[in-house]
Amino acid sequence: MAARVGQMSQYVSSRGAVSYEIELSHKELHKHRIIKGNDALFVQRKAEVQLAEWEEQWARKRAMMARSEQTRLRYQAREQKKQYQEEQKELAAAQTEEAAQVLENLQITLRLTLSRNDAIDWEQIKDRSNFPKPKPKKPAAPQRPMPAPVPPEPQRTAPRYQPQLGLMDKLFASRRQQKEAEAARLYEQDHKQWEESRRQMLSINAKKEQDYQEQLRRSEEAFNQAVKGWETERDAFMHQQKEENASVDQQRERYLTGAPEAVVGYCDMVLARSEYPDFFPKEWQLDLNPDTGVLVLDYQLPAPDDIPTLVEVKYNASKDDFSEKHVSESQRSKLYDEVLYQVTLRTVHELFESDVIDALKTIVFNGYVRSIDKGTGKETNACVLSLQTKREDFLAINLAHVEPKTCFKQLKGVGSSKLHSVTPVAPIVNVRREDGRFVASYDVAHHLDEGYNLASMDWQDFEHLIREVFGKEFSSSGGEVKVTQASRDGGVDAVAFDPDPIRGGKIVIQAKRYTATVGVAAVRDLYGTVMNEGATKGVLVTTSDYGPDAYEFANGKPLTLLNGANLLHLLEKHGHKARIDLREARQQALERGVK
Repeated sequence: MAARVGQMSQYVSSRGAVSYEIELSHKELHKHRIIKGNDALFVQRKAEVQLAEWEEQWARKRAMMARSEQTRLRYQAREQKKQYQEEQKELAAAQTEEAAQVLENLQITLRLTLSRNDAIDWEQIKDRSNFPKPKPKKPAAPQRPMPAPVPPEPQRTAPRYQPQLGLMDKLFASRRQQKEAEAARLYEQDHKQWEESRRQMLSINAKKEQDYQEQLRRSEEAFNQAVKGWETERDAFMHQQKEENASVDQQRERYLTGAPEAVVGYCDMVLARSEYPDFFPKEWQLDLNPDTGVLVLDYQLPAPDDIPTLVEVKYNASKDDFSEKHVSESQRSKLYDEVLYQVTLRTVHELFESDVIDALKTIVFNGYVRSIDKGTGKETNACVLSLQTKREDFLAINLAHVEPKTCFKQLKGVGSSKLHSVTPVAPIVNVRREDGRFVASYDVAHHLDEGYNLASMDWQDFEHLIREVFGKEFSSSGGEVKVTQASRDGGVDAVAFDPDPIRGGKIVIQAKRYTATVGVAAVRDLYGTVMNEGATKGVLVTTSDYGPDAYEFANGKPLTLLNGANLLHLLEKHGHKARIDLREARQQALERGVK
């Protein structure tokens, strides 16, 4: 298969944001793209859309290649040479027309987006397809077997059983009686044979009917099983579809409420929907500061050598080959610079126009170009232009009538005078890397001994103890655990970042130093926090235990409940011993006047 799809991976930024990635490539088209997003289902859907787009491109390319090859084979014969040459000329003309269209579209890159509404239509994202597999049809009933014929019953009055009496038989009674007895014995013999034959035929017919009914039963059972299997597959399909569509609704609601990760995900979808030629990398990185409404976009731009230069294709009949005409180097450089300025303005326009909740106050566009440094021969990824613009300033511009480079400069964009030289510039704003909620942590476990009652520990020390022990648990895989601020943090006491590509991600940890049973409300709160944080898992640790409703709620969700016994085991695993005495802790609390 030409397309290759990698496994979905989870990553956690240094700020704790969880993202998902799928790496795609297409061998024949020489395409490679990494689909990113903060929602696994959305990443999957976008990957499917990209694959479908590549398959369509490959189908067109194959069709053209096949057309050329078929034409060559079909008209190899000398008498068909003229027709063959005419078709090759038509093919060259079609390639010339396509090249002209590509160059024209590059020149109007900005205008191509002005006539469309870039806001996301959430309903279009949903999967409305029907279950593709047809329902099994009931097979025709097997043909009923013909019953075996039963021979006719012998009749006593039949001539065969009547004695043939002569004159002597009539004169002598004994002779008559003897013949009559012979006739009667013959009848009795034949009748017994008939009865046996009839019994056998009836038995055979009964067996045929039994086999027929069994065949009917098996056929009906097989049909019912097929229908049941089909219904199971259909229900699974519909359930998956419902879940995916519910994920779309959830993403929409989170976006409409202005959740930062949802706004970033929305902007990612807008950029993914923007249609560009095949040679565009279509890679980017987004970061939003929800307090200031500043969106920073690191956008990958095509390299100068990626810009197509083909102008015309001609067919040389005498040599049976094609020749190509390309734009000059200066024309390509000019076109490249124009395209980059247009892409910059177009991208900012698409993001502002699609932002229906006004979450974006300012956009910073950093355009990067990945190319080979001709001096070192090594690959570089340089920022070649950077633009920062406020919403009201940018939307006041009539993009239909601007000269892109002049507009870029008037907006105080930064870039070299010749973008095709790939001269690096410093981005106006860089992507943020830190999460302000995290606070300095301290170690607690070294104070523990076998007599230390965890249920009586200071609550803040208990949170840092949980951070410390989980830090040791995750350190083997290169993970880290950070403690959050003690107030208004959405219930997040600690956040673990596990880099493991399979089981890793962002893990929310809450610590409950309780002496009473933890109810379902605390577990519900944890689940809500996991959803709001965009985490892959939530862990609730307590010194006591959980009620049955708490365990029931956690069942089937990405939640782990650790009670006091689990906590002591985890501590012992990492070389620390302590104890938990809830009665003693409750008594001490009463003595201190604490409930």
